Amino acid sequence: MSTVTLIGSQLAEPGTEFVYEGEADACAGCPYRSQCLNLSTGTKYRVTSIRENAQTLECAMHDGGVRAVEVEPAPTRANITSKGAFAGSKTSLPGPCPYVECPSHEYCEPDGVEFDEEYRISEIVGEPPHEVCHLDRSLELVELETES
Repeated sequence: MSTVTLIGSQLAEPGTEFVYEGEADACAGCPYRSQCLNLSTGTKYRVTSIRENAQTLECAMHDGGVRAVEVEPAPTRANITSKGAFAGSKTSLPGPCPYVECPSHEYCEPDGVEFDEEYRISEIVGEPPHEVCHLDRSLELVELETES
């Protein structure tokens, strides 16, 4: 189910993904607060469409203003411990990884996912993109369920 919200005009493209971080200091007193601050903090979203005939509104946070778009929670791919990983089971991330150059780093520390939270696995994707885990972890690449 999609939600109408306002985002920066430069981000207002179908397919753009972002993690909603909540209210910024510059939002205080803005007349469009209720249209902008209507998402769940820490959730990853994908823009599904731009509202037709919507005007660009001035914004203290976004150069070029904001536009009305439809968004929905976006699925997140993550590397998890492979032992006991199957679709429908709950899991959490194994922990932070300092190896930022690793091709799997974006899946070991994915946007919108917290280390101390549990998530349900919606799909097993397969092997992670790295050849060797420098932390000697046995990992599986999965897709986590989106929040509804």
